[in-house]
Amino acid sequence: MTYVSQSFWHDAVNKATTDLFTFGYKHIIKPNFVFNHRPDEAHDQMITFCSVVKHMPPLLWAERTMLDYTDPILETQVMGVDFTNPFGLSAGLDKNCEMPVLLDNAGFGFETVGSTTSRPCPGNPKPWFHRLPEYDSMMVHVGLANIGSDKVIARAEQAWTQARQMQVSVSIARTNDELCGDLDEGIEDYCISMRRAAGRTAMVEVNVSCPNTHVGEPFTASPENLDRLFTALDKIDRPQPTLVKMPLNKPWPEYRELLDVLTEHNVQGVSLANLQKDRTGLEIPRDWEGGLSGGPCSTASTELVRRVRHEFGDRFAIAGIGGVFTPEQAYAKIRAGADLVMFISSLMYRGPQQITVLKRGLAQLLRRDGFEHVSDAVGVDA
Repeated sequence: MTYVSQSFWHDAVNKATTDLFTFGYKHIIKPNFVFNHRPDEAHDQMITFCSVVKHMPPLLWAERTMLDYTDPILETQVMGVDFTNPFGLSAGLDKNCEMPVLLDNAGFGFETVGSTTSRPCPGNPKPWFHRLPEYDSMMVHVGLANIGSDKVIARAEQAWTQARQMQVSVSIARTNDELCGDLDEGIEDYCISMRRAAGRTAMVEVNVSCPNTHVGEPFTASPENLDRLFTALDKIDRPQPTLVKMPLNKPWPEYRELLDVLTEHNVQGVSLANLQKDRTGLEIPRDWEGGLSGGPCSTASTELVRRVRHEFGDRFAIAGIGGVFTPEQAYAKIRAGADLVMFISSLMYRGPQQITVLKRGLAQLLRRDGFEHVSDAVGVDA
């Protein structure tokens, strides 16, 4: 394999086109084609665009040539899975698995599709999104809208088996509809999706922390509830590693009790963390429902990564999520203890070339500090 970083001309083209994309997105595309539409409409248009372009090989070749920055220093293995780089799209954007082809050609290390549920789910009443550009944030209130895990997982399996280099994970959650019942019903809901996902993706994420459902978050309400869920999930044979997507806003003693439970189960990693619920100090209309993505999550999620790595060592692989807009922010999460780094909001606010900006910048920071591989930097500040 010839790496972009090791080819003078390819590296120069990659850098120049990335800078051009950055300028074009900021001054032309975002104001005239994205932010001039309501967020819900812009989201739907983006999904439609991805569905169309994935059938156009010349555009995919151009995307790959211009944006896919590769560098051996970024390659890593986490939970037995090989990644060309540690950057991935977090669950919550590509709920029905319609973006993998474009993300793969852009150079993402992995994508987490979903979250998806055992039954098709319409989600919450719209609007689902509100922009908060002054905070680099989106208010998110989707409520797990998706076409059902039978269809989403089938798409994810196809995307994974046909991908050039990107790993594909699927996030499963409890259906958010009027059929929700007691705790046992919720456990079976997760189990249905886990049975469907077993062996069909690189990883599976169990989302127990969606803040936008009418039944709340019962499986993080007590260690006993979480234990009941994973006792049931442990009975489902699955070869791929399992991560658990955890909440951001919990006192550390309660958080540690939940993680203590997970150490006793078939769980290899944790995704830290879900949306920010605390609006303290932020000027946000009271009638806007949902959790905050992006900027308001950055500091809290990095500190949570650091604390989990410090307290639990290598027991869990950690995927750091929340407020990653610059290579320095990604590097801080890695040094705090994140093996992988996921983002969504910076893709919306900065543009599709953001994956290249992050990879190129991270490689430079690693070399500056004398690291030979990204894994060498994981947890050095924990």
